Amino acid sequence: MLRKKKKENSSKFRFKSKDIVSINDLSREEIIHVLEAAARLEKQNRLSINRTLFKGRVLATLFFEVSTRTRLSFESAFERLGGKVIGFADPGVSSTKKGESLKDTVNTVEQYADIIAMRHPLDGAARLAADSTRIPVINGGDGANQHPTQTLLDLYTIKKSQDHITNLKIALVGDLKYGRTVHSLATALSLFKCRLYLVSPPQLKMPEDYLKLLDERGIDYSEHEKVEEIIEVADVLYVTRIQRERFADPIEYEKVKGVYVIKKDMLKHAKPSLAIMHPLPRVNEISTDVDNTKHAIYFQQAANGIPVRQAIMALVLGLIK
Repeated sequence: MLRKKKKENSSKFRFKSKDIVSINDLSREEIIHVLEAAARLEKQNRLSINRTLFKGRVLATLFFEVSTRTRLSFESAFERLGGKVIGFADPGVSSTKKGESLKDTVNTVEQYADIIAMRHPLDGAARLAADSTRIPVINGGDGANQHPTQTLLDLYTIKKSQDHITNLKIALVGDLKYGRTVHSLATALSLFKCRLYLVSPPQLKMPEDYLKLLDERGIDYSEHEKVEEIIEVADVLYVTRIQRERFADPIEYEKVKGVYVIKKDMLKHAKPSLAIMHPLPRVNEISTDVDNTKHAIYFQQAANGIPVRQAIMALVLGLIK
């Protein structure tokens, strides 16, 4: 039986007790509200203001799949504002190894924590967890499905870099079939009327469901196999790795690994304001000679996970409006 969360109606946006499982859980206005809240918190962080926002609260990080940036940024974001963190980064040390169901795990964890951040290798696992508990669940990535907090920090990074989001020309490059970051990001960008360039090998094209969504929302997009075709017109180049762990057949992975490598000499005719982003980890998709160019903002992008995830958690806990 699904367990109902209490509805809150005290403000224009109903964030308190809200699950953040998919970027589709948020309207355009709610996304903007999160980004504005993140900007306020980033400023407060710089000024060492409001450092006890999460005091007396506990975050449980349940990571059933490996993670560096997502898990650490959730934990750092919470602890920097006075909260406590419990959880695991390896399902092998949890009772799932003994056969415990995901439902029973989250039902137990809700006795110890006020909020859950979770990553899981199976599509739909975050929704199952959210439907099984009364405390807010934030999806840190479920299989090849969605990664909403990554999308929000990506949008925040784009806004800081370009001063706006609407009507930008954005290229998504790499694994568009299995890449949950690009699935969530393409969905969100469709709310801001961005022009999309989808660059991938034929076998890693954006799934039809997402193309159908872009069509329904009247988004102008085109599909490409060569990044050189779009690099001169793009405002943002969002590069992703080919995800070896998503391939059932290693031979198929070998056929496409390293298909795109962004090098410094490819940027000679790029827009001066071009921003190159990557959700990380990087394997070899962006040469290290790009790191020191004005275009590279992927490490700043990672840093933006702190204020954005602080904003999300503070909103769903009802600590800010």
